[in-house]
Order: sequence, then C-alpha cells, then structure tokens
Amino acid sequence: MHDHAHGHAHHSHPPINANRAFAIGISLNVAFVLAEVVAGVIADSTALLADAAHSLGDVLGLAMAWGATWLARRQRTARRTYGLKRTTILAGLANAMLILFAIGGVTWEAIRRIGDPAPIDGGIVAVVAAIGVLVNGGAAMMFAAGRERDVNRRGAYLHLMADAAVSAAVVIAGLIVWQTGHTWIDPATSIVVSIVILYGTIDLLREALDLLLDAVPSHIDPVAVEDYLAKVPDVQAVHDLHIWSMSTTQAALTVHLVMPCQASSPTLLRELEAEIEHRFGIAHTTIQIEPMTGTDGRRCASC
Repeated sequence: MHDHAHGHAHHSHPPINANRAFAIGISLNVAFVLAEVVAGVIADSTALLADAAHSLGDVLGLAMAWGATWLARRQRTARRTYGLKRTTILAGLANAMLILFAIGGVTWEAIRRIGDPAPIDGGIVAVVAAIGVLVNGGAAMMFAAGRERDVNRRGAYLHLMADAAVSAAVVIAGLIVWQTGHTWIDPATSIVVSIVILYGTIDLLREALDLLLDAVPSHIDPVAVEDYLAKVPDVQAVHDLHIWSMSTTQAALTVHLVMPCQASSPTLLRELEAEIEHRFGIAHTTIQIEPMTGTDGRRCASC
C-alpha cells in the first residue's frame, strides 16, 4: 500500500480584537455610506456618490473577510467535507459584481453631467470626503497590527488605506469647485475615482473566478513548490501536483512523490508537511509516496 500523509495543521485564530476591529470597521463604513449618499444628493455631487459606492465595497469586503474568519472554524459534515469555507469565494465574486454595477451607474451619470454640469456645493463635498479620510484611515489602523501574518487583516488594511486616499482626492475636488466654481471638476473626479475602483475590482473578479476554477492561489508559486519537492533527498520524481484554495484564506495541496520505499517514513512526511506550511503557507497537504522502479525494471514492493 502506498503511504499517504494528510497534513491538517492547527490554524492560529486571529488576534482577540479581530472581531471587534471588523465590527467597528463595518459600522463606521455603513454610517459613512449613508452620510455620503445623503450629502451627495444634497450637494448634487457625483464624486461623493462614486466614493459612496466605493465605501459600500469596503463594507462588503470587510464583511467577506470577517465571514472568512468565522466560516474557517465551522466543522465539516459528512456531505460538506470542506465545510462552508468556499462561501467566502462566492462572496468575493458577488462583491466584485455589485461594485461593478454601482460604479457603472455613477460613471454614466458623471458623463452625462460633464456636458450639462449642475450647481454643486463644493464645501459640503470637501467636508464629507474629509470625514471619509478620517473614517477609513482610523479603521485601517485597527487592522495594522498583525497584518503581516493574516491575509484577511492585510487585505482589509490595504483596502481601507486606498479608500482614504480616494476620499482625499474628492476633498481636493470639492475645494477646487468651492474656490473656482468649475462644477465639471466634480463629475470628472467621479470618473477618475470610478476608474481606480474598476482597476481593483477587476483584479478581485479575476481572483474570485480563478479560485472557483481551482487555480493555484496568486500568492503561491507552483514552480517553487515543485522545485522544493523535487530536491527532497531520495525523491526521484514529482507528479500529480495540485494546489487549490479551500477558501479565501486556506490552501490545499496533493502530490505524488516517487522514491524508494525504505526512504519514506512517517517522520519524513511530517517534516514535509511542516516545511510546506512554513515556506508556502499551505496547511492542508496530502502526500502519496509511490515506490520507484528498480534497476532491473521491476517495481519495488509496495510501501
């Protein structure tokens, strides 16, 4: 019988304050979305509405990341052997589609207004966007600690910091409109903001589709994994290597290693599991040892 190693290392739970950070971050962004929509309607500003659409993406993104930390701890069942981890990938896809729909509507309205600009209260636009800089910057700081070790926290941190920068651009646009009266700057800014959002959303959409199609996660180099396994002492060949995502935060690997029976051992397999997790962040591994063919052309006895 062939040897198998099933590595399911214990996952470290997020820092104790992770749930609090997600809850506060989501609450702040929900309140800010409502404030931006109201202010955008009052000030007749498509730039504020574009930023509101972006902030809605923040809410969905944070909710997805929070959900991932919760779903990762759900127990699997006899029928759902992976549990509900993959719902986080579906959430990412839905997130991308909703953001694309929102920025499409805002961009259409902005293009219409460039040719027929309406009066805009640049002061309101600048003040509300400035609040957005504080909200997103403050929320990002809650995810700063531990972001190097947690993909979810790092993603939330980078997303929120980018949003603070977008809000800063809207502040500048509002001030320019306020001082110069050039109302076309507001819809022009909303188009620029939408393009920035579109760029990030396309990446999110592509990554979600890749994960649904069991592509190798973008942060893992499959060639490096295969090279590492091929250089393990006594390994003669590596084949049937598969790496895929179990969720947005967890990856899995299966592989066949051809090597002499006497060279394989439970200790070796445990060491390989630990090293694969350490080097590549893959905590769920299944390694099958296949007996190599002898010099006389006959296959060795089963391991």
